[in-house]
Amino acid sequence: MIKNLMFLISFCFLVLSCKTETSQPPVDKKAIIDSTITAFQKTLLEQQIDSTFKKYHFNGSIAVFKDSLPLYRKENGYSDFKRKTKIDSSTIFAIGSVSKQFTAVMILLQMEQGKLNITDKVSKYLKEFRIKEYENITIHQLLNHTSGLNMMGGKLMFKSGSDFFYSNDGFNTLGKIVETVSGKSYNENALELFKKAGMNQSSTGDVFKGNNFASAYLGNANKSEEVPNMPKRLGGKEIGTPAGGILSTIQDLHTWNNALYGGKILKPETLKLFMAKSAERRHAIFGKMGYAYGIMLNIGKPNSYFHSGYIKGSPSLNIYYPETKTSVIILSNIADEEKGKALVFKPHIEVKKITDHLENTLNQLRSEH
Repeated sequence: MIKNLMFLISFCFLVLSCKTETSQPPVDKKAIIDSTITAFQKTLLEQQIDSTFKKYHFNGSIAVFKDSLPLYRKENGYSDFKRKTKIDSSTIFAIGSVSKQFTAVMILLQMEQGKLNITDKVSKYLKEFRIKEYENITIHQLLNHTSGLNMMGGKLMFKSGSDFFYSNDGFNTLGKIVETVSGKSYNENALELFKKAGMNQSSTGDVFKGNNFASAYLGNANKSEEVPNMPKRLGGKEIGTPAGGILSTIQDLHTWNNALYGGKILKPETLKLFMAKSAERRHAIFGKMGYAYGIMLNIGKPNSYFHSGYIKGSPSLNIYYPETKTSVIILSNIADEEKGKALVFKPHIEVKKITDHLENTLNQLRSEH
């Protein structure tokens, strides 16, 4: 299918370049080529992602948007298995660690207001860091997981700034800093950010009051167990709202990607800081990648910013390809943990491979013509 796309687009370029001027109105070559590419994108995505849905009996929602144009969208399965409530376009999911980019942006917004600097030591704002073990940890090191912090109160994994170790407690600490310097709760800051981005259905597990939440389940469609106390449990010590407690929808995450990377949330120089690779991570499922502030980056092509999320029963993935302004969002509410997270995220991995390959093909065509 990819080869067919390359052939047809190349053929379009050839035919259009060979047309001679006549008395007819000039041909809009770009519009013709763009519409041809879009048609093939939609067909390819439908065939390949539909196959992934069927292969894994995927219970959830997957969507691909190019800027404001939907290229693919499908919901399948139930948000509530007992009541047989079907997932639809308004279903709200727990997004796990996809939440971290929101916390990072809240920190950077406080920086833009002059209330902190990312090079500041955390001990400047939080007394629990005024001990010898933690006194040199900086906000920057919490943002890119290079602080060495594992769990609060424990010994550092390494000298701060010398390595990478993924820490939920590090991001929960960032949430406390936001509260300290803003004088508002994390939830208040989050709701203000959602409003600024135009995210009308997003919330945190602490304050959620809606009816469209997708209950989380462990197991499979034949035998499952509901995760108790959702979504309130997201705010507890085991997870923490700044590290993984945000709730959102396919549409809201698409809106967020466009607003964030389109420069509507952060100033240009701050956005560059947010996106800049400052560490490397070897992810157990997605492999080697770069890490910025609450987001991961492909090493090599295509250029993309993404983050996976997982809290019990809710695997998620949010990808943004800046060169084509394309968002790929995958949300689910059931996970068979007994088979391991590698299998739980198999659909997400396959969709990412599909969209990575398509993105590389489009970029190649653009460079050739």
